[in-house]
Amino acid sequence: QVQLVESGGGSEHPGGSLRLSCVASGSDLKIYMMNWYRQRPGQPRELVAGIIMNGGDSNSADSVKDRFTISRDAAKNSVYLQMNNLKVEDTAVYYCNAVTLPTMLSHWGQGTQVTVSS
Repeated sequence: QVQLVESGGGSEHPGGSLRLSCVASGSDLKIYMMNWYRQRPGQPRELVAGIIMNGGDSNSADSVKDRFTISRDAAKNSVYLQMNNLKVEDTAVYYCNAVTLPTMLSHWGQGTQVTVSS
């Protein structure tokens, strides 16, 4: 059983910053990669950014590439999303996702709300 717990969501004004955190736990946990997804109101869930735990290779969506930074602490099975210059359209529920070895199963957190408004 893999559990993912997100934290750091909340409300911010446009131009502000928030930092999301996610920690994974479970027995014999081996994580291949961790991702942040978001689901905006009325929209399908979309990938925001992802990172390989061994090595740190990462990618991010074009819409956030110059504003959001994903990082990880592999020793703590944790992933972070630093969100700068927030925009109203970043308002969404943000979900942490982990892909574990050896089965490459996907696991999800419960989500954390990010609201950007003036």
